[in-house]
Amino acid sequence: MENLITLVNKIQRACTALGDHGEASALPTLWDSLPSIAVVGGQSSGKSSVLESVVGKDFLPRGSGIVTRRPLVLQLHKIDEGSREYAEFLHLPRKRFTDFAAVRREIQDETDRETGRSKQISSVPIHLSIYSPNVVNLTLVDLPGLTKVAVEGQPDSIVQDIENMVRAYIEKPNCIILAISPANQDLATSDAIKISREVDPTGERTLGVLTKIDLMDKGTDAVDMLEGKSYRLKFPWVGVVNRSQADINKNVDMIAARRREREYFSSTPEYKHLAHRMGSEHLAKMLSKHLEVVIKSKIPGIQSLVNKTIAELETELSRLGKPIAADAGGKMYSIMEICRLFDQIYKEHLDGVRPGGDKIYNVFDNQLPAALKRLQFDKQLSMENIRKLITEADGYQPHLIAPEQGYRRLIESSVVTIRGPAEAAVDAVHGLLKDLVHKAINETIELKQYPALRVEVSNAAIESLDRMKDTSKKATLQLVDMECSYLTVDFFRKLPQDVDKGGNPTHSIFDRYNDSYLRRIGKFNEFIFALKKRWGQGIISA
Repeated sequence: MENLITLVNKIQRACTALGDHGEASALPTLWDSLPSIAVVGGQSSGKSSVLESVVGKDFLPRGSGIVTRRPLVLQLHKIDEGSREYAEFLHLPRKRFTDFAAVRREIQDETDRETGRSKQISSVPIHLSIYSPNVVNLTLVDLPGLTKVAVEGQPDSIVQDIENMVRAYIEKPNCIILAISPANQDLATSDAIKISREVDPTGERTLGVLTKIDLMDKGTDAVDMLEGKSYRLKFPWVGVVNRSQADINKNVDMIAARRREREYFSSTPEYKHLAHRMGSEHLAKMLSKHLEVVIKSKIPGIQSLVNKTIAELETELSRLGKPIAADAGGKMYSIMEICRLFDQIYKEHLDGVRPGGDKIYNVFDNQLPAALKRLQFDKQLSMENIRKLITEADGYQPHLIAPEQGYRRLIESSVVTIRGPAEAAVDAVHGLLKDLVHKAINETIELKQYPALRVEVSNAAIESLDRMKDTSKKATLQLVDMECSYLTVDFFRKLPQDVDKGGNPTHSIFDRYNDSYLRRIGKFNEFIFALKKRWGQGIISA
């Protein structure tokens, strides 16, 4: 169980390093879910003396007015007996302090670095870890002392600013309130009790500490307060006797002060029956055990929050992408790698690994043949059109074997209509390839991190397709023209015979234009459809 407090210490340090220290923020906060003990008290209530008694060292700044101007997250780590005591600050991770007077100076200097010397306050905490065989594993948050009046050099809002900061910590349901009140003051006027009662009216989260018991007027005592009769809390009150100012001036040893404290409670008749739960040593052990119990009860919620936060951050990192290279060579490599990924995804769409390529095949297998079938060859090969083309092609010189020029005009006027479906097929495929570019762009996750590169890659791909479209359309029309020029002289000599087996290839001038002969030429329709089919197969393979 001792490792639980150490683990929470590490998480709190990580939170502070990442800027999460319990302030109101729109971002998710882990700090608020971590159990902590916040030390609350008015100025001159003995708050600093209690903390130093728990630690067993003089290390906190002292003076008049508001000395604590930033939260101090004090993390105590128990080490083996005989080991040397030392302290470390989170902002100075590689420096060990063995002189605790230097620790006091560093707290003052770090406070001034954040707030300046204007006596302003700041909610950014200072993290101090103390490693000693004379402490228990414990984490305390020392907050600025509550005050009622702003002194010279402090802004008028300082009173409300301090109260707001204290409330921001102790209002959280995972915060344990350590309320420090002087015994020689009426509890009804105690700043610590007043504010803790407002945020924790049932006293479930409040631990009370009475200081300055030895300074009460003669004839009075704090028994009623320590027994909970004056103000009852869920947990028993703890009384402490701190060093006097004279002891501090004389540098009285803290260990000796603890011994005198034990002697005071055990020898004073009024407190003798309460001595077993009085003193700073008992307070430290009680706080450590209480913190362990609270942490143990909060572990499931902390674990759930950590796992949820990790998942959210991993999703965010995935959306943002990999880190950006700093040098020109690294940037160029990253760009080429992203372009390669885009090219691979685009190829997968064409090859069928991803959807889209089947639509291109559908253009050649269904749309183009259907468009060819819709061509009006019947009108082109009507008897009237055939007679017109055949008779006009010879001019004043009749043909001797077969009307070759007429055939050629008939073929050209028919096959040239294929150019329309051919161009339409190129346009359809071009549109589908552009759609695949947009799909591949959206599916290349790495491009989402770089919007400018995304636009450039998209524009370059579209421009390349536009150039290839013009080239493809030119090649396709050339293929149509090649099919128009494919007929040989032998075809013209044999076609009428092939149409009507046994027919005479020669005709007289008088019967060459009769209906029977023209009908045989009209059989050319079958050839046109055969040619059309072969051309469609040719463009698909091309």
